[in-house]
Amino acid sequence: MSGLETAHLFDLEFELGEINTVGNTPQGLRVIGNLAGGTFEGPRLRGRVLPSGGDWGLFRPDGTLSVDGRCCFETHDGSLVYAIYAGRWKISPELLARLGDPEQIGTVDPSEYYLRIHFDFEAAAEGYDWLNHIIAVGTGRRTAAGIAYSVHQIL
Repeated sequence: MSGLETAHLFDLEFELGEINTVGNTPQGLRVIGNLAGGTFEGPRLRGRVLPSGGDWGLFRPDGTLSVDGRCCFETHDGSLVYAIYAGRWKISPELLARLGDPEQIGTVDPSEYYLRIHFDFEAAAEGYDWLNHIIAVGTGRRTAAGIAYSVHQIL
């Protein structure tokens, strides 16, 4: 079996809105982050993230955050793309606390934690039908406004 090949799809920046903590459930600590917007830009795809989605995060007992999100992209030409994403964020409680402090976000290097994601897309516009047939993966990092991902299509 040969290695996976990828191509850069886009860079994405989510702006986080209000974060609601549901609390400790039987599955773990449930948090819901509302997406206030954002932008994405790549060789074949660019536009904005509409303020219509969210991330239903679950801190598992081992401290790993399971990411489960949905959002709507609006491309530069007005087409809408539904994005479904999921992944894992493994980070120590100490680093997570530092990332929660706006003055310390820049002091935490993304190499100090593991934030990986995969995307599925649904598009109705003919020019974006190709998105319906791909899987994309990305690496992430915390930013002052939210979360940023570098997303690549698996070829």
